[in-house]
Amino acid sequence: MRLVEMEIARQNWKGMLCGCGGSAEHLARDLLRLAGRGALREPSHVSLEEHVWSPAVLWEPAPAVASVALAALADDVAPAGREWFLDLLQCMVAGGGTDEDSARRGLDLPELCRAVAVQGLRLLYEEVMSNRSSGAGVAFEILTVVEPDRARLQRVREIAAGWLPVCCRTGLCDDDLRALDH
Repeated sequence: MRLVEMEIARQNWKGMLCGCGGSAEHLARDLLRLAGRGALREPSHVSLEEHVWSPAVLWEPAPAVASVALAALADDVAPAGREWFLDLLQCMVAGGGTDEDSARRGLDLPELCRAVAVQGLRLLYEEVMSNRSSGAGVAFEILTVVEPDRARLQRVREIAAGWLPVCCRTGLCDDDLRALDH
């Protein structure tokens, strides 16, 4: 069993409420397909919008999905799948709010997702520094949200400036972080 499969199996998907209103159980299959572990044995894009995230809120499965995304980065996932998992992780850490049911239970899903992402700082830096794909820019944008060591982030920005998108090189992608720095 690969890391991503193990992380998916570790989650209680059936016990989570999905953004679609049902059980999040179907997300396990969707995440396996995204990782290339489905019937086709190659990554296939699956939109988790309105299931895990929306532009306004995150739903209960978001921290578990963030954890699976990190496992995918540590695993041998094809480049397209890696980029999709990075995009998904970015949606999780940039989440603006928590769905009503989870908020009533005292959950701050964006903060929980950021806490999960902090556990994968090394993986995110590896993604930036490897310059394997356009995922380097997405990984850097995630780091601007979750990296507590601003000096290290600035040093990596300088080193990787040659392959990072303009918004990352100039700090434009850091603007939202200022609101998080209390």
